[in-house]
Amino acid sequence: MNLDVFKDEVSKLGIKYTDDMLEKLEKYYELLISYNEKMNLTAITEKEDVYLKHFYDSLTIVKVIDLNSINSVCDIGTGAGFPGIVLKIFFPNIELTLVDALNKRINFLETTVLKLNLTNVTCVHARAEEYALKNREKFDLVTARAVASLPVLLEYCLPLVKVSGYFVAMKGSEDISLAGNALNKLSGEIDINNKFLLPFENSNRTLIRVKKINKTDKKFPRKFSEIKKRPL
Repeated sequence: MNLDVFKDEVSKLGIKYTDDMLEKLEKYYELLISYNEKMNLTAITEKEDVYLKHFYDSLTIVKVIDLNSINSVCDIGTGAGFPGIVLKIFFPNIELTLVDALNKRINFLETTVLKLNLTNVTCVHARAEEYALKNREKFDLVTARAVASLPVLLEYCLPLVKVSGYFVAMKGSEDISLAGNALNKLSGEIDINNKFLLPFENSNRTLIRVKKINKTDKKFPRKFSEIKKRPL
């Protein structure tokens, strides 16, 4: 996906962009590739692949959520900043918190935020379940673009979501029927399950939007060892 095609596809998503946003995205790509030589941030390095599989893919979240009406966003297990940094570039109105368990990635993200002149961004070095214990019901939107199963992601993320707020899991494909018990115990309900194909490559994508309907019981999230051993 070259820049012209990226711009066309972003427009099809209904996203308005400026030259400054595109310049920041280009600088983000340059930082990603530069730092990737020192640490493992991504296996995807070809520019057209990054623009499709990381940048465009991150923006597809607008299929299920209006980011213009969202104030606070927390990106759990953000890694190299997907989708969080990309969303912040195109929706500068959001207050963004990036959470990752690897300090090297947080250092990269802090440098990226500084060099892109992004404001209202907080980078947190923490495990998701530990961060959630101290930041319950704090965010309008929580995102996770991760490989963990949906029940596990729900336990990490739903405690962070305000009542009537949303958690959006960005997945390849997922059987949502396996998440019923977790949804009941964590006080959430799936209100959108959007399946589509990534343009050109045609790989499967699923956006699962979960609405927080009540406060989550304070016994969740459990410790990592318990979550891993006995997923909800």
